Amino acid sequence: MPLEIPDYPFQAYIFDCDGTLVDSMPLHYLAWTDALNQHDAPFVFTEEEFYASAGMKEQDVVRQLNAKHGTNLDPVSVDELKMEIFAKRIPEVQAVGPVADFAKSLFGRFPIAVASGSEEATVRGCLTATGLIDLFPIIITPKKVKHGKPAPDMFLLAAEQMGIAPSECLVLEDGNSGIVAAKAAGMQSVFIPRTLR
Repeated sequence: MPLEIPDYPFQAYIFDCDGTLVDSMPLHYLAWTDALNQHDAPFVFTEEEFYASAGMKEQDVVRQLNAKHGTNLDPVSVDELKMEIFAKRIPEVQAVGPVADFAKSLFGRFPIAVASGSEEATVRGCLTATGLIDLFPIIITPKKVKHGKPAPDMFLLAAEQMGIAPSECLVLEDGNSGIVAAKAAGMQSVFIPRTLR
């Protein structure tokens, strides 16, 4: 399945990382279920719920699960354990071919950035494992802004650091929260389906 880019003279491009540039989502899901099990979560975190939360900060996902299930899991310790489990599997991560190839085709011709809901160490690890790290001098993660996706903050900061107006940027995203964030930032976006591999 080819990557379809809107016919518009964009001046810069912003990529999500997990599920967009790198096919890490199945490994993230395994890390989530393992971390929740180790915290004795009395509910099942379904794959459907996991993909629906794509792009959100991990701690916000735990808070959402607590609210839904009436539980009191510690967002920080679940997040830290999940990150620890995932970090061990980073060498297994593969690039999403069509998106990675598109990013490589832009390198040196347009400003490009990553804006990801994951922690910076995770993003850098995944990009390094897939040989993409040198393409992205600008990496925006939730700690650099007040609000993560679906707020527009990360995309707006990426545009600012690239020196490009938000309306001239295209966002590539696999998460609904990222698509909402792009729209709120005044940017066009391309949804990257799970079938694009």
